[in-house]
Amino acid sequence: MPSTAENILNSAVRKARSISRDIHDASKIINDIFFWSFISPLKGKPLRFRASINEMVKAGYNSVPIVAVISFFIGIILAFQAAYQLKRVGALIYVANLVGVSITRELGPIITAIIVSGRSGSAFAAEIGSMKAAEEVDALISMGINPVRFIVVPKLIALMVMVPALTIFSDFIGILGGFVLSVTILEIHPVNYFLQTVNALLVKDVMTGLIKAWAFGIVITTVGAYQGFKVTGGAEEVGRRTTAAVVASIFLVIVFDLFFTTMFYYFT
Repeated sequence: MPSTAENILNSAVRKARSISRDIHDASKIINDIFFWSFISPLKGKPLRFRASINEMVKAGYNSVPIVAVISFFIGIILAFQAAYQLKRVGALIYVANLVGVSITRELGPIITAIIVSGRSGSAFAAEIGSMKAAEEVDALISMGINPVRFIVVPKLIALMVMVPALTIFSDFIGILGGFVLSVTILEIHPVNYFLQTVNALLVKDVMTGLIKAWAFGIVITTVGAYQGFKVTGGAEEVGRRTTAAVVASIFLVIVFDLFFTTMFYYFT
């Protein structure tokens, strides 16, 4: 009968093999996505722009209402919290600075990415997983069609375009939320608030958020595709992988946000 130490060792070996296999599969997906998105078009394999536009509508345009509502409320909440501290020192006008910079550099990109992860990242994993379970992916391969080029690349192009676009929209609506609260509840003059926001914001603040948003779009698509292609069973497995895609996407969005924030802090 195996000892406790042997059981622990065997469990550790199995876990290490599983992690190694997952890393290999993820690396292969990332390599295929990079090749079919950026290298293949240079070799005469055009991108599927019509499919990409269709994905842009589903991932971007259809996300506008929920992004608008959440961003507006975030702007109001942020202005409230800033005013709670700043009114103690008679500096309520600096609510505009805090709301504008915080939303453009951090909250706009990350809130947008989390919303897109919940909507589109899960949809990508569910769609690809359902195709995998129904053997449609195998059918594409048998017809000589690469599934990454056919399914994933249009989604990647869509999110690389629409996540930054939604982030710009989120920034505007979030700042508008702070503006509405400030000129009504806090009684700050609208012109003063506007001028303070313009003076506080720099081009690099906006660009920082857009670079983050572009990277988040790649992360969300890659994770959704990876989890979708990992489906091996039926509907239960599709649901499990869809949930895993959302959790992993949000986690990696936070990790990449930390990475970019640290990088921009030291190099800008």
